[in-house]
Amino acid sequence: MKTKDVLASYWRMPVVLRLFAAASAMIVLFGALMRLIEPETFRTVFDGIWWAIVTAATIGYGDIVPKTVGGKLAAIVLIALGTGIITAYFASISAAAAARETALTSGQLPYAERGHAIIVGWNERAREVLLRLAQRDPSLRFVLIDATVPSHPLPNVPVHFIKGAAHDDAVLEMANIGHARFVLITADPHKAEEEADKDTIVTLLAAKSLNPSVYAIVEILTGRNVQNAFRAGADEVIQTNLLAGTAMAASLRSPGIAGAIERMLGRFGEQTLRLLAPDERQIGQPFAAVQLLLLEQNITLLGVIRGDNGNLAVLPQRPIEKNDRLFVFVP
Repeated sequence: MKTKDVLASYWRMPVVLRLFAAASAMIVLFGALMRLIEPETFRTVFDGIWWAIVTAATIGYGDIVPKTVGGKLAAIVLIALGTGIITAYFASISAAAAARETALTSGQLPYAERGHAIIVGWNERAREVLLRLAQRDPSLRFVLIDATVPSHPLPNVPVHFIKGAAHDDAVLEMANIGHARFVLITADPHKAEEEADKDTIVTLLAAKSLNPSVYAIVEILTGRNVQNAFRAGADEVIQTNLLAGTAMAASLRSPGIAGAIERMLGRFGEQTLRLLAPDERQIGQPFAAVQLLLLEQNITLLGVIRGDNGNLAVLPQRPIEKNDRLFVFVP
């Protein structure tokens, strides 16, 4: 490689790497030079390199020191050059770390890991999801996308923040949507329900266009937009107004039931409602028999979900099939 090509490659390197390369070359050069100037004092090149490191870093242990005029002159040059270069190197490292922390807090740092879950929108529902899952399973990785908050809303929780509009392809790519496992799109509480649903569906279309295999869970506020969400590629739709309305109606008929529902849903952090795949012992057994088997494990079988339509069946004599999912309550 020609000298000009080497120099061109050097100047294309980041500042931190350039300073590290310059400091390393200087230390090796002066280490070898001191071996030539004072071979009796610096018995090996490594001795010279060791002396150059501690001298340039202004530590100066004093275990090896030059004794000749030539060696002392070389030491003066090393101190004059090395102190500036090494100080600039550590200053660059500190500045890079500070810039990275600022980018992380302000939501400008791209996410590089895989298999994560992306949560779109910052609201009380997103806060509850992140706090509960982070407490329950710290190994889970999350990316939060929101354009309304000025900085990371949960700096003490292991959540990566991306600031921007989630329907923007560039923002989704910063969140590494192509390698995400889940995407949860919450409704914008600052907009009218119809408008919020439209934004949710547009974001869903953008996410699915970049990663068709990502499992998409969306929050829809109006019933007439549920089918539109499924047409746009939603794998699961959560109708928060329907859930809240059902709980309110149940409380009017049976006062106090809302509190029971909240406790069953795990208001205080417990994941009480789950879907389980049947094991070999349960397959072929009637619903009532499987219910008794699960009760021995302190698990209550509430129903069986069969097929892709999500219908919940509670038929005592109906046998459990391999592809069924058991809807259970774990206290």
